[in-house]
Amino acid sequence: MALYEHVFLARQDVSNQQVETLTKEFSDIIEAGGGKIAKSEYWGLKTLNFKIKKNRKAHYSLFNIDAPPAAVAEMERRMSLSTDVLRFLTVKVEAHETEPSAPMRKGDRDERGDRGDRGDRGPRGGGGGRFGDRGGDRGGFRGDRPPREGGGFRADRGDRPPRDGDGPRGDRPPREGDGFRGPRGPRPDGDAPRAPRPPRPDQES
Repeated sequence: MALYEHVFLARQDVSNQQVETLTKEFSDIIEAGGGKIAKSEYWGLKTLNFKIKKNRKAHYSLFNIDAPPAAVAEMERRMSLSTDVLRFLTVKVEAHETEPSAPMRKGDRDERGDRGDRGDRGPRGGGGGRFGDRGGDRGGFRGDRPPREGGGFRADRGDRPPRDGDGPRGDRPPREGDGFRGPRGPRPDGDAPRAPRPPRPDQES
């Protein structure tokens, strides 16, 4: 007999009890074909990377199978006819893993919590929270700090010395050409009446 790892996905709207019924049905097919299920795992309802037959999630289940190829082929044929199974995949392996699979180990860590109860941890180095009770010269509100040199409002700094060029600007002298431009006088040769032009050769009679 050969060793296989098999995963099948059931529709998202089936219940956990229905998934268990499917698992029992497919296990019976393997046993009827002269094989056995070495390990069976239910990975839970997980989100798919893309929709399959309008399903965004699916129930994942794993079989470690030790059976003849004919028994595995019959199980896959029955799965392809089932409306509750979205996808399945069978891989031939050299040996079965005896430890829980990676999704099962991840599920156990999620249940226990990666960091445990954070409420029993002591204060971190430096003591105090992030509010005004921190040690050092950074603690307290900003109003507790001594005023900086030169601080305060700008009006308290005193009158600054006048800068070069300060003060009211007087009337600047008029520039050359300023003022109202009166009417222009007659041009030297532009206002005299023009003499009639001589006729062109083609107009002479």
